[in-house]
Amino acid sequence: MNHAQLTALGRALRLLGEHGEALTADTPDTKLHEVKGDLRRALDLLEESVTGTAPATRCPEHPNGPVDESAPDRCLLCETRRRAARRSEVNGAYPSYGRPAGEPAAHSPVPSRYGVREDRPQPQQRWLPEQWNGREWQLCGTPRRDRREAELFIAAQRRGPRAAIAYRLVHEFTDYEVVRVWGTPVRVDIEPLGNL
Repeated sequence: MNHAQLTALGRALRLLGEHGEALTADTPDTKLHEVKGDLRRALDLLEESVTGTAPATRCPEHPNGPVDESAPDRCLLCETRRRAARRSEVNGAYPSYGRPAGEPAAHSPVPSRYGVREDRPQPQQRWLPEQWNGREWQLCGTPRRDRREAELFIAAQRRGPRAAIAYRLVHEFTDYEVVRVWGTPVRVDIEPLGNL
């Protein structure tokens, strides 16, 4: 909806609100015909401004997804996911707190608020290209899975028209390790006249 449509529709709806407040039991037919015309104009403006289709479900994730009338939000995709979760709870398919599926609950450790090591995802190796912005290192590109690809990205950035003072490549695995630095990072005062 553009600005002109928005203002015209707002004006038409405000006019209808004024008509509604002025209605009484002895309102003449001429006034009712005027209200009817204003209603038609407002509906026409609304019809012009609506571009998409009406949502088929009440699901914010899948508003135009397939419909399941028995679901509370009428979304077949979300209801399928909920049904699968209920089935797995009943059948015991999901292990609880890292316990193997066949092991009884009496042998499981006390549940931890933070989970156990097996519940956490394994660390992933990534290469983070960073640039010096004058005050601190900041991420300058998408983290890469391949070191060579990250180095080629930084080389392309250095050749670009708006190259930074310095770049560095950081290896992320379970911790961060600076692998290589291009240029010399110099702290730049962003205030004019040295912050006097």
